[in-house]
Amino acid sequence: MPFENEFACYEPLRRILESPKVKSLQKRLRIRKESEKPLIEEYKSSLIKKKDLSSNFIPDYIIAIDGSYQSAKAENGFPGAEFGYIAISAVLIIEKTVRDFSKQEFIDPRKFRETEKASTIDTVIPGCNIIIDTEKSAKASMRKAIFEELKMTRAFDEGESLLETYEYLFKFKRENDERIGSTSKPKSPIEDIDQEMTYGYGEYSCPFTGEKLYSTDALRLHELMNPSGSNGELYGQIMSMLEKLWFIHILRSFEKKDWLNILDKVVFILDGPLACFSTWSWLNKSISSELARINSVQKGITGKDLLVIGIEKSGTFFNHFEEIDTTIDGISDNYPRQSTFLLSDSYIKRNIIFSESDKLYGQDTYFGRKVFYKTASGYRIVTVLAHLKEKPDLLSTNIDDFPRLADMMNVLDELVSSRYPNSVSPLVSAHSEAAIPLNLGKKIFDDIAKEMRNKTTQ
Repeated sequence: MPFENEFACYEPLRRILESPKVKSLQKRLRIRKESEKPLIEEYKSSLIKKKDLSSNFIPDYIIAIDGSYQSAKAENGFPGAEFGYIAISAVLIIEKTVRDFSKQEFIDPRKFRETEKASTIDTVIPGCNIIIDTEKSAKASMRKAIFEELKMTRAFDEGESLLETYEYLFKFKRENDERIGSTSKPKSPIEDIDQEMTYGYGEYSCPFTGEKLYSTDALRLHELMNPSGSNGELYGQIMSMLEKLWFIHILRSFEKKDWLNILDKVVFILDGPLACFSTWSWLNKSISSELARINSVQKGITGKDLLVIGIEKSGTFFNHFEEIDTTIDGISDNYPRQSTFLLSDSYIKRNIIFSESDKLYGQDTYFGRKVFYKTASGYRIVTVLAHLKEKPDLLSTNIDDFPRLADMMNVLDELVSSRYPNSVSPLVSAHSEAAIPLNLGKKIFDDIAKEMRNKTTQ
């Protein structure tokens, strides 16, 4: 860290360039040869053209889910005190009404605004040096805040809470642990004791200290807390966890309302990969199992699989897509439009994230498969298409193992954003609501779903 009014000079750069250790490392680096780099000709035979598939699907409704977080300083007499503000937005877009408006020469702005309806949940998470109620530490305060938020939040006034959805998924984990004979548990969140975590539901007492424990402690998010500084990673992981949990919560709520019969007309779009990372990655298997179960039930009613898409707007995969879309001479548009590339495990490990591991990419963290698609307008979209089997074949690149692939292409061609070319317009709306939550505290998901139900039965 520099001192005040201290500026960098070139001497450290010269020293780095001349360092024997740097030169030694450079000699040891494994460099990809030009012949090893992927060329469009190498996988042209693997590309799937939209024109070769049959689909005329355009959704009537789109539900987009996105989140945001910000840290803010707190004035409580302790240095560095901060809390995290997290917002998760679910935006319903009535796409069939949007299509009707597009045929009109003049559109009433007030009526057009009614094609989007948003519901936003927000929470405040204690960070460094924030103590609530009679808790003994910032970490204990954070654990309590997460539990209380899930307990108080629900999509429908009379439906299950987000905590009940979580505990249903948590039960999957515990039953699976018993089935495979796993006895290992993480360390207890209670400070100053060297004991394993005691699992339970709701709020209960630690058998060793009598202090409070919560079912949400199993997410182990408290392990990410920095007790003496900013907690951006913690807030980001809580946000990501809430996005995935909110998605499953909505699906379960639709099932309990007997509204699964409308899901063949709905597309779910989530910001980012369909995956669970960090300390709560165990949630991935539970989500995969529940998603497969709900899909099986609703498919028996509608005859179609769910269409669930994750959109990655940046990162390693997006950078690679850009690379293969550009020729050696720097000319773009090398990748054919309206073409899909189904990324195999071997391709990912050879060309994107190098690995020689036998474990399949995303096996423990993803509940979807990576797909590259270039829209009719020439925009590159990195998608994650949800797999809807409890035990999907992650080695397969067969079209049948990528549910509703043709429908996904239609949706992306329809919804690609001209403002943000690597995203889709519903996510732009969802992010806007999450970043500037205009609908905080509104219990409107009941009204949203009822409207969908009523228009479907008309």
